[in-house]
Amino acid sequence: MSGSSNQPAADAVAGMADEWKHVLPDLDTRPLLVLGRLQRIVARSDASLRPAFAAAGLGAGDFDVLAALRRRDPAGPVPAGDLAEAMLVTPGAATKRVDRLAAAGLVTREASESDRRGRSIALTGRGRTLTDRLMNEHMANEATVIAALDDAEQDQLAGLLARILNHIEADNGQEGI
Repeated sequence: MSGSSNQPAADAVAGMADEWKHVLPDLDTRPLLVLGRLQRIVARSDASLRPAFAAAGLGAGDFDVLAALRRRDPAGPVPAGDLAEAMLVTPGAATKRVDRLAAAGLVTREASESDRRGRSIALTGRGRTLTDRLMNEHMANEATVIAALDDAEQDQLAGLLARILNHIEADNGQEGI
């Protein structure tokens, strides 16, 4: 089965699936239709979502640090290792991002209360204000990306993607959402 039947209007990914149907008629291209479209959506939407961060002087990944800290804001400073884990990056990558943000006055480092050798990271008032503004702008921008779907369809898609993500993470021994 080609998997390209009952698909909405043709797009580049559907074109690839159709080409495969001619080369390998029995090939099930449904995974290509789903994952190929997800990849194209992410690539195209990222290009429209990042300018807001760049306009604020933030480099790639900097907003991820600010957002991770803001989500945990009521709990106080976040240990550097926990911050790296929350962003799914190496401690070295997190340190580079924190260095940039500290130099910009958006975060502070302080000695960890639980580990004298460790450091904890916290937002400054300026960092919190910027994060809140950018988060609202970011959510509005993301809403335009998924505006082709009504609320019920957005909820349904979010649920289906969560199932796929949980399945993949369970197979890799990682935590689910």
